[in-house]
Amino acid sequence: MDSGLDKPLVWLHGEIKTPPFSSAARIAAGLLLRRLQRGEELGMPHSRAMTSIGAGCHELRIVDDRMSWRIIYHVAEEAIVILHVFEKKSRKTPSRIIEVCQRRLRAFYAAS
Repeated sequence: MDSGLDKPLVWLHGEIKTPPFSSAARIAAGLLLRRLQRGEELGMPHSRAMTSIGAGCHELRIVDDRMSWRIIYHVAEEAIVILHVFEKKSRKTPSRIIEVCQRRLRAFYAAS
């Protein structure tokens, strides 16, 4: 039941659609994002903190048939802010993605 208190999703970059996500991965991502909107704090294996980007930043970990996806998000007081969506190709998050997410987060708060 929708209480009217759910946080909105604010998309600064990326989208979740099939393709390239499989249908199952798209649904899994949607369900996890919905849980975040309702105020649930997710932990491993679904989410982990990304303090290298900033306080309140995390990555959703979506495992697909052929690949793994990451959704970088920030839990703000008024919304769940989607900073980036990308295919995970290596163990470490590329520094260019971290830098882009940091810039987007600063821009989000500068515009608030």
